[in-house]
Amino acid sequence: MDTAQEVPTTQTEPKKTINVSGSVALLEGLIAEGTDIVFGYPGGAIMPIYDALYDYDEKLKHILVRHEQGATHAAQGYARTSGKVGVVFATSGPGATNLVTGLADAQIDSTPMVCITGQVFAHLLGTDAFQETDVINITTPVTKWNYQVTDASEIPAALAKAFYIARSGRPGPVLIDITKNAQLQMFDYEGYTPCEHIRSYRPRPVVRKEYIEKAAAMINAAKKPFVLFGQGVSLGSAEQEFKAFIEKSGIPAAWTILGAGAISTDHPLNVGMLGMHGNYGPNVQTNSCDVLIAIGMRFDDRVTGRLDKYAKQAKVIHLDIDPAEIDKNVKADVPVWGDCKETLPLLTELVEAKKHTEWLAEFRAFDQTEQEQLIGKELSPESGEMTMGEVIHQLNVLTKGEAVIVTDVGQHQMVACRYAKFNHTRSNITSGGLGTMGFGLPAAIGAKFGTPDRTVVAVIGDGGFQMTLQELGTIMQSGVNVKIMILNNRFLGMVRQWQQLFHDKRYSSVNITSPDFVKLADSYYIAGKKITEREELAGALKEMLDHPGSFLLEVMVAQEHNVFPMVPQGMSVSEIRLK
Repeated sequence: MDTAQEVPTTQTEPKKTINVSGSVALLEGLIAEGTDIVFGYPGGAIMPIYDALYDYDEKLKHILVRHEQGATHAAQGYARTSGKVGVVFATSGPGATNLVTGLADAQIDSTPMVCITGQVFAHLLGTDAFQETDVINITTPVTKWNYQVTDASEIPAALAKAFYIARSGRPGPVLIDITKNAQLQMFDYEGYTPCEHIRSYRPRPVVRKEYIEKAAAMINAAKKPFVLFGQGVSLGSAEQEFKAFIEKSGIPAAWTILGAGAISTDHPLNVGMLGMHGNYGPNVQTNSCDVLIAIGMRFDDRVTGRLDKYAKQAKVIHLDIDPAEIDKNVKADVPVWGDCKETLPLLTELVEAKKHTEWLAEFRAFDQTEQEQLIGKELSPESGEMTMGEVIHQLNVLTKGEAVIVTDVGQHQMVACRYAKFNHTRSNITSGGLGTMGFGLPAAIGAKFGTPDRTVVAVIGDGGFQMTLQELGTIMQSGVNVKIMILNNRFLGMVRQWQQLFHDKRYSSVNITSPDFVKLADSYYIAGKKITEREELAGALKEMLDHPGSFLLEVMVAQEHNVFPMVPQGMSVSEIRLK
C-alpha cells in the first residue's frame, strides 16, 4: 500500500481575463470602490466613457449638472454628508478647467473627491488640439495627486491609487486625466484590485507614545485647559472618542466652522465657535488659557487673528494626522501625530477625571455678556427689519437641530454657523478655507444625495445664489428634494460690512440687483415664496419644510445689518468686538 502523501501545489490559478475597453474598466473600478453616484457633464473627449455608462444605468446613477463647477461642489456636499468619496466626470479643455475652483475648495477643506477628465488622443498631446489643455499642470497645486493615463491597461491601477489617496490620511481631491484613445482601447482586463499601500506614502503617522504621555501630564497639571476642535474629528470618525475625552477631562471645547457638529451644539462642554465671527468667550479665553489642545484643526488665520498675539501664555498640544500642519502656524510644545481616532483614546486613558467648574464658569460669564449685548437682539428683535439671525433661530425651532444646513459664503454663512443647532455630525456643510461663493446650491444637491433621509436646507445670499443658480436645472431634472432659503439684503453683504467699518462707508460695487427668484424657481418647476415681514416667517419656513419637493424661500432681511462679534483684521482674538 502506497502511503506517500500528495504534496499540495503552491501555484495560484492565473487570473481570468476579459477583453474590455478602458471605459468599461473605469466603470467597473468605480463600482468596485462602492461608487453609486457620479456628478458630471459630457463632452467630446470623454464621450467613450459616457457611451459605456449607457449600459450601467442600474449600477451608477449619473447626475447631469449644468456646469462642471457645480459637479465638484455637489461631489463635495455628497462626500461631506456620506463620508464616501465624491466622483466627478468632465471633458477636456474648458470642462476640465471648470473643475479648478471645486478642486481648490476640496483641497483646502480636506474633502475626498476623484475627478475623471477626458483628454484628447495621446498623439495630439502638446499640439494645441481642439479643447486641449494641460490639465495635469493646471491642477497640480489644487489636488492631492493627479495622473494622466495614455494606455487603457493603466486605468485599473491608476483608479485604485486615486481612491486610496483621496480617502486615506488627510483626505483630498484627486484627478485622473484619460486620453480618448485609452478610453477606446481594448485590453485584457484581469479585474479590479483596490490599493492598500503605496511606497513612500504614509497616510497614518506612527503614534509616539512618549508624546501622548507628555500631553497627558501637561493636561493633568493645567488649571485652565482649553480644547479647539476642527473637522479632523469628523473626518477620522472620532466623534465618540472625542466626546469621551472632553467628558472625562472636563475641558471646555470650542469649534472651527468645519468642526461644528462633531459634538452637539447643546453639549454642556461645547462653549461655541472660534474665529473672526465666533463667540465672545472662546476668542477671549484663547488668550487666557494655560494649555491649548488643538484637535484636527490647522490654526487658520481666521481662527488665530494676529499670530504674534495668539495664545502666547499657553502651552500648546496639537493633535493632527498631517505632520505638515504641526508648527506651520502655531508652535506646538507637544506634537501628537496620528489619526485622532487612535490618539484620543490613548490620551483619554491617561488624563485625570476632572471638572473645571470655575474655568467653565468664566466662559458662561462671557456667554451672558454676548447674550445681553448682541444675541438677544439678533435672534429676537422687537422691531425693524428682519435679521438673518432671527431667520436661523426660527429654522432651529422647526428643525430642532436635526437638519443638514448647507451654506454659501458671506454674512449669512457666519450667521448660520453661529446660530444653527446641530445634534449630529456631518450636518454643517460650508466652504471653509477657500470661501467659495456659489458653493451652496450645488453642495446642497450633493448633500441630499449623500443623506437622502435627512432634511437638507441651503442657506444662501442673493449674491452667491446668482453664481450657480443654473443648478436649479439639476434639481428640476433629478427631482432631488432641497430646501433653498435665500437671505436677500440686496448687497454683497460681507464686502459691504468691511467697506462700512474700514473704508469709510465707500460702497464700491457691492449693490447687487436680483431677478425675481420665485418666478425663476417657478420656471424650473420648483415651488417658491417671498416674504418681507417677520409675521410671515414662521409660517413660510414651515411651508418650505413641509413641502413634498424642493422649495425656494426668499426672505428679505435688513440691508445694512452687520455680523458681530468680529475680530478686525490685524487684531488679536482677545480684541474681538461685540459691536
